[in-house]
Amino acid sequence: MRSKRIKEMPLHLMLLPGAILVLIYCYGPMFGIIMAFQNFKPAFGFFRSEWVGIGNFSYIVDLPSTFQVLYNTVYIALMKIVAGLVVPIAIAILLNEIGKTFIKRSIQTLIYLPHFLSWIILGGILIDVLSPSSGIVNRVLEGIGLPSVYFLGDNRWFPFTVVITDLWKEFGFATIVYLAALTSINPNLYEAAIVDGANRWKQTWHITLPGMMPIIVLLTTLSLGSILNAGFDQIFNMYSPQVYESGDIIDTFVYRLGLVDAQFGPATAVGLFKSIVSLAFISVSYLLAYRLANYRIF
Repeated sequence: MRSKRIKEMPLHLMLLPGAILVLIYCYGPMFGIIMAFQNFKPAFGFFRSEWVGIGNFSYIVDLPSTFQVLYNTVYIALMKIVAGLVVPIAIAILLNEIGKTFIKRSIQTLIYLPHFLSWIILGGILIDVLSPSSGIVNRVLEGIGLPSVYFLGDNRWFPFTVVITDLWKEFGFATIVYLAALTSINPNLYEAAIVDGANRWKQTWHITLPGMMPIIVLLTTLSLGSILNAGFDQIFNMYSPQVYESGDIIDTFVYRLGLVDAQFGPATAVGLFKSIVSLAFISVSYLLAYRLANYRIF
C-alpha cells in the first residue's frame, strides 16, 4: 500500500496547480458575498462598510424594473430551451435521411462553424446585418415589399432576435449530439418496419424518436438548470437602452447595478439570489435526469 501511494504521488501533485487555481478564482471570490448584506464602500472595505442586513434585498424588490428583469430572463431562457430542443432534433433526423456522406458531412460542418465564434464578433456582425438602414436583411424585406424592422431596437422584436440568433449559433453543436444518438438505434428495427409496410413518417415516429428519447430527456432536464442564464455575452453585445424593457436580464442588470452605477451591495444581492435559485433548479433538473434518463455523475 505504501509503495502504491509513493508511486501515485506524482499524479496527485499534478492536480495541485489546478486545485490552487480553483481555490483562488472560484472559492476565493465567494467571500465577496458579504457585500450583499453591506452598504459596501470600496474605501472602507469589507470590515468597515455599514452592515444593512437584508436591506439590499428589500431595495431590489422595491425597484420597478426588478420583476420585469426576472420575467425577461425566464421568458428568453425558456424560448431558447424550446427552440434549442425542437430545431436540432428536426435537423438531425433530416440529415440522417441523406444518403450521400459528403453532402451530409459538409452540412454538419457548415452549421457547426458559428459555434466557434464569440458573441463579441457575432454581435458586431449582427448589428450590421440587421441594421434598419443598411442591413442586408432589411434590404431583402424592402425588396419583397415589406417594411424594414428595427430588430435590435424594437422591444417587440428584440427577444425573438436574441432567440433566433442564439439558435443559429448553437444548433449545429446540438444537432451533432442528436446524430450521435441516432447511430445507437438498431438498423434491424427499420428493416422490420419496412417489411411491415411502414413509411418514412411512421418509422420516424415509432423508431427514431423513441430511440432518441433518452438523450432528449437528458438534455432537456439538464437545460432546466440554466433557466436563469439567458445569455449575458450575447445580450450585452446586442442590446441598448432602447430595449431594456424586453432585453434586460439578471446578468446585465447586475452588471449595470454593480459596475455602471457602483451599487455593489444591491448588485451582489441580485447575484446571490440568482445563484440560490439556480442551485435549486440544477438540483431538481439533476434529480429529473436521474429519474427519467438514469443519468448520474457519481
